[in-house]
Amino acid sequence: MNEGRTVFAQLMDELPQYEFDKCVCRYRGDHRVRSLSSYEQFLVMGFAQLTYRESLRDIETCLRALGPKLYHSGIRQPTARSTLADANEGRDWRIFSDFAHVLIEQASSLYADEPFGAELKQAAYALDSTTIDLCLSLFPWAKFRRHKAAIKLHTLLILRGCFPTVVILTTGKVHDVNLLDHRVYEAGSFYIVDRGYLDFGRLHRVHLCGAFFVTRAKKNSRFQRRYSRAVDKSTGLLFDQTVVLTGFRSHQQYPDALRRIGFRDPQSLFENCAFGRARRTAIRLSHL
Repeated sequence: MNEGRTVFAQLMDELPQYEFDKCVCRYRGDHRVRSLSSYEQFLVMGFAQLTYRESLRDIETCLRALGPKLYHSGIRQPTARSTLADANEGRDWRIFSDFAHVLIEQASSLYADEPFGAELKQAAYALDSTTIDLCLSLFPWAKFRRHKAAIKLHTLLILRGCFPTVVILTTGKVHDVNLLDHRVYEAGSFYIVDRGYLDFGRLHRVHLCGAFFVTRAKKNSRFQRRYSRAVDKSTGLLFDQTVVLTGFRSHQQYPDALRRIGFRDPQSLFENCAFGRARRTAIRLSHL
């Protein structure tokens, strides 16, 4: 039904502006501001993200092209790129960080009862990173290669609802495993990471916090089996073992027992064989 307002304006109405205003007052975001308020800056940047704008000039051109429809989108007037650049540079970033945490808390409550692939009552997170290539002459601070610049976006994704809870930006030279040092782990929660985060000293800190982790083991990992559990191989499980690390340094870093599971996915195996990259088993580690 046409309400005389754009879809963007109706979408922004679902966000709690009262909570945003509290964040602005907390950091005095609109102190001595004449042209572009914090909330209007948030609307402009949200519009730019949803419409895939690529630059400040692109944002300005798109806003001016809307003409009289811009007011019905919730934005009072077109924003000059210089005004938007000054606001992005000078306004306190904690305003938007605190508001993001408000939205994450609301989204968590909405998806709390959503069915999940595994029968888990606790929260499950996936941690990974993506590398974005940049031009070295324009971004000399983004160290990556000798003739190449890049940044990494490290994202902690909650699997029930599939929305990010933490996003950390670093230069391309920062190894993924370093991000384990900057996390506060929730007791009872599950953290799923790939082999790039396999550091037994850091994973042991996850264990000491009362949280669980799941990762893939490397081929040169050395274990000693304590005992095995019965498995139903028709489900794809190959073995379920309790092991301890036998490597000198790895045992010092992680002296407790681990759970080692072998799994074969026939469908993935067939798809990988078509590309000549078949892996017969996936060895997964988790602490008991």
